[in-house]
Amino acid sequence: MKEKKEENLMDKIVSLCKRRGFVYPNAEIYGGFAGFWDYGPYGLAMKNNIKQLWWKMFVTDREDMYGVDASLITKQDVLQASGHVSGFSDPLADGSRFNTMFRTSVGAGEDSQIAYLRPETAQGIFTNFKNVVDSFHPKLPFGIAQIGKAFRNEIAPRDFIFRLRELEQMEVEYFIYEKEWEASFEMWQKTIWKWIEEIGIDKDKTHELEVADGERAHYSKRTIDFEFDFPFGRKELYGLAYRTDFDLKNHQTSSGVDLSYFDESSHTGAQNRIIPHVIEPSLGIERTMLAILSSAYTEDILGDEPRVYLKLKSSIAPIKVAVFPLLKNKPELVAKAREIYLILKKEHNAVVFDDNGNIGKRYRRQDEIGTPYCVTIDFDTLTDDTVTVRDRDNGKQERVRIEELVKYIKI
Repeated sequence: MKEKKEENLMDKIVSLCKRRGFVYPNAEIYGGFAGFWDYGPYGLAMKNNIKQLWWKMFVTDREDMYGVDASLITKQDVLQASGHVSGFSDPLADGSRFNTMFRTSVGAGEDSQIAYLRPETAQGIFTNFKNVVDSFHPKLPFGIAQIGKAFRNEIAPRDFIFRLRELEQMEVEYFIYEKEWEASFEMWQKTIWKWIEEIGIDKDKTHELEVADGERAHYSKRTIDFEFDFPFGRKELYGLAYRTDFDLKNHQTSSGVDLSYFDESSHTGAQNRIIPHVIEPSLGIERTMLAILSSAYTEDILGDEPRVYLKLKSSIAPIKVAVFPLLKNKPELVAKAREIYLILKKEHNAVVFDDNGNIGKRYRRQDEIGTPYCVTIDFDTLTDDTVTVRDRDNGKQERVRIEELVKYIKI
């Protein structure tokens, strides 16, 4: 019975995402395209909020991080050295293996060469390791971060935006001394839990799984999967891996380029040059978004009527504030509402003006997309310079002076 209820929840989330402009099926007018989804205005805003918050927590709030943005097309040599060409595959029903990378060619005729749409963002970080070191001379430990698309030719994409052929990743490769890997691993483990709380994923539905020997990726000495209780079952949300020195060592051997790091702290002559080890926290944007939606989707009774709302953190919500004139056919109310809308728009970009339908329908529409505050301009506003501010979660309304409005709804 519980399983059926959870499946019903998934249907409700998918329906809300389509109806309210979060996620659309790709090429829907042609029957759709499995494993690919498009993002509407609110879905795009939510994804951007996730990325901005991740970049702030994992990169700009730290002093040991450097960002890059590497190419989506990856040279075959890179993925041969990393083991993806030979090992990045899924089993087929007849027992054979199917490489899940998207293969393409670059150039024309005899000059063309095999390349791939990157299956992960990590390799673009490793191939730029020497460039970052030469440009910035960072001291260990330090990290290189990247947000970007990755592509996997999944045999059976499924579960909405959970298993995709085109996805977006937020990854860090954190370069360390080998002897410090356990402390660094624990530090990033705590950081991921802090992130989960910060963005509003239900911690009670999130679990750590220690990945056993034989089940880890070929490059990993230790991996923890952070799993989430999605409506369709407990599945991997994030990964944290100790990649040892596998990638840099393999790329150095394959390319013939010295990728060692000159360690000025040891003062031991030739032994100063080392290959750093790596801790990798890897987070997918779409799975993050789905976990947030699953955590935030709420049904309750408000004013003796059932309603649906997304209990999103204000930092994640696509719209922070909605501004309403009580009646759209009263020019004086509309003009005042526009004035207040512009005041709030200067402070918070994610502000909308809404005069479509009666006030109750407007509230319900904003509840469904997770807008924390609704501001209504009525006839009292014209005489006493106060407005009604409604809280999304409890529906309570409070009169607030216009001059105090920005401070009141500070997000």
